[in-house]
Amino acid sequence: MHLLKATAARLFVVLLASSPLASHAGDISLNYNDPDETNPLLGIEEIDVWARIRNGFGIPDLENPLVANQLAWYTARPDYIQRTTTRASRYLFHVLEELEKRNMPTELALLPFIESAFNPQALSSAKAAGMWQFIPSTGRDYNLKQSAFKDDRRNVLASTDAALTYLQKLYGMFGDWQLALAAYNWGEGSVQRAINKNRAAGLPADFNSLSRHMPAETQNYVPKLQAVKNIIANPGQYGLTLPKVDNAPYFVTIGKTRDIDIKVAAQLAELSVDEFKALNPQFTKPVIIGNSETQILLPKSNAEKFKENMSKWGHALSSWTSHKVTNAREKIENIAKRFNTTPQVIREINNIPPKMVLKQGSTILVPKNGMNAETDIAPEVADNATMVVMPDVPERRRIYVKVGKRDTLASIANRYKVSTNQIKAWNHLKHDKLSAGQRLELQVPNKVMAVRRAPQRPQASRKAPAKKVVARKPAAKAVKKPVKRR
Repeated sequence: MHLLKATAARLFVVLLASSPLASHAGDISLNYNDPDETNPLLGIEEIDVWARIRNGFGIPDLENPLVANQLAWYTARPDYIQRTTTRASRYLFHVLEELEKRNMPTELALLPFIESAFNPQALSSAKAAGMWQFIPSTGRDYNLKQSAFKDDRRNVLASTDAALTYLQKLYGMFGDWQLALAAYNWGEGSVQRAINKNRAAGLPADFNSLSRHMPAETQNYVPKLQAVKNIIANPGQYGLTLPKVDNAPYFVTIGKTRDIDIKVAAQLAELSVDEFKALNPQFTKPVIIGNSETQILLPKSNAEKFKENMSKWGHALSSWTSHKVTNAREKIENIAKRFNTTPQVIREINNIPPKMVLKQGSTILVPKNGMNAETDIAPEVADNATMVVMPDVPERRRIYVKVGKRDTLASIANRYKVSTNQIKAWNHLKHDKLSAGQRLELQVPNKVMAVRRAPQRPQASRKAPAKKVVARKPAAKAVKKPVKRR
């Protein structure tokens, strides 16, 4: 019955998406799961998303002492539960719909509770990012693009699709959801090695049996999810109340084909910048690069406001363009002068630390000027943009050298790649004559110092190998008798 209702609801969405509203100017494309909030096709028990999640639980409960520990931790923090579940209310309907499409257990919708507290902008010390906490390499494996302008590991739609695809793969490998979850945290190779070790010893290979091989984080990972599952299943038992989450989409998607500043987009949608970023955290710079694949998420009512306000907007949508560094190293002050702005603006907008310069190939944002006011940033530039900084150290380093017996002004100049006139100027010398032991100041290029400090590798000889010489036994030496001294 539950599946029949869900199917009917999706059919309703298909009909709605093909209506004139869906093709209205502004390229608003309603999310595929967009039934009306009062849709009679949905039963009373499905009005709240939490009930719908409970109905789809499918992972066997974990019997493990650590579950009780985690339950005690969560229930002692009702404010944390309230904040996290309220934050989750933006995303739960979408995640739940994606799980049901794939016939996956619905308690997996609670996994971001463990990973990120449903914060799509979360970044761990291991550089894992987003609601589902993908590290850079795994993100790339699942087509989550990462550049200086955008990080799809934070993208609500893309990261959810990638996470569920990865979880499906892990379940296919291990045939057990608890082991699949452990592998999501610890790595599939680590779990497989633990399984092989237990099997070789004739031991069981379930989660509890393997946990002794796991790091503490993974030992607690599945118990954490079980604890949250228990709370969602019966919050009243733990003295908790969950925020109501309607069984309807929180957001719809809008296609954007022109660059637009995040502040402008939020203003047109009549949202705060923070609320806009909560739905669109993948845009890591103040501008959204527009192309045929760019989508932004907005609450349904705000999407309609966005369309209306956009049609009346008479100003530039974007105030930023890109600049690619072509020099070996480029100072921020030089870039700021070229684009008629301040170094502080360039540093803040691109997160460039103080006392750093940009390396060749870096792409950054700079303010638009009269010449490029109508030019958007090319999608291929945004997709491949990187930024690498390096310390803004002086190009020359001051050192002091001691003149040797055979040194001349010319030999020292040649050794340190400077001129004799420079040495004379730095040391106020009126002639070329030097004295052994004399101390000279030099301002040496950094690259010269790097070469001088690099360890010298012995070069392989190109000469033919020497013939083997058989050592002769040395002749016996005459032994002198010691001389007695009186």
